[in-house]
Amino acid sequence: MTVIVRDLRPEVPADVERFAHSRHLALPYVLWTPAGITHRQAHTHPDAHYRSLVAEEGGETIGTAQVGIAYDSPEPGQGYLNIYVQPDRTRRGAGGLLVRAAEEHLTALGATKLFSWVLDEPDNRAFAERHGYRASRSAHFLRLDLVNTALPRLQDLPPGVELRTAADFADDPRPMFELDAETASDEPSDVGVEFTNYDAWIEETWKHPLLDRDLTSVAVVDGRPVAFSVAYTDGTARYFTAMTGTARAFRGRGLAKLAKNASLHRARAAGYKEAFTGNDSDNEPMLAINRWFGYEICASEVRHVRELG
Repeated sequence: MTVIVRDLRPEVPADVERFAHSRHLALPYVLWTPAGITHRQAHTHPDAHYRSLVAEEGGETIGTAQVGIAYDSPEPGQGYLNIYVQPDRTRRGAGGLLVRAAEEHLTALGATKLFSWVLDEPDNRAFAERHGYRASRSAHFLRLDLVNTALPRLQDLPPGVELRTAADFADDPRPMFELDAETASDEPSDVGVEFTNYDAWIEETWKHPLLDRDLTSVAVVDGRPVAFSVAYTDGTARYFTAMTGTARAFRGRGLAKLAKNASLHRARAAGYKEAFTGNDSDNEPMLAINRWFGYEICASEVRHVRELG
């Protein structure tokens, strides 16, 4: 059968469900839900020129791509294309067609450097190299069995520190935005990030349907959030830590560990059975924290880069 590539139809629920199912089969360490996919499609900042692409064969979605411009980076001209084909539907040409469509979109927008996460497996890395991409930094997906793994006990809070949840900041989330902006800017990455648009952050992040404000733990000092562990949940049994970080002036005190431990305990009490997260392979402090919790690496990805012109 012929493979075709087209845009996702977010107004068609069945199309979005097929996208989510295909992406889950290819990358089961991340939470993929129709609500999350349609939210990103609708609320990503216009300057990202974001597109979700589908590779289809005989009416079946066998591959997907998420494509856009890193509009919140201080360096212009950076694009991303994250492409995944179902493991049992490879070698049909879907990946190559998705790459071509994504690159045409990004180059038309003036992108000069393209970034793509590639699963750290021989076939996937060889595919990226054939298309002109070179390996860069790597990252790990980690999994924690919340049912059979004993979590560290909840520790006493240091003097002057409170633990709250993101839900406590529902009336004024700006302090959460400020903490997210500071910690995100310090994350190891090939692509720098600067969160400066509060309204965009509200739409993209604070209103994300997978953000679980009740399970997101926040360490607070003098009323100010200084560390947090951001929880996403899919409404079934899967929990994902989207970000754990501490404001620069409060690092080295174990506050992020306290926040994440509280979140994990509440997640287990709420019935969540699996916890996932991701870490840059050079982020040894966070990897050490996750090992302390009992997380184990379940897969790895390698960032690949292609420079144009």
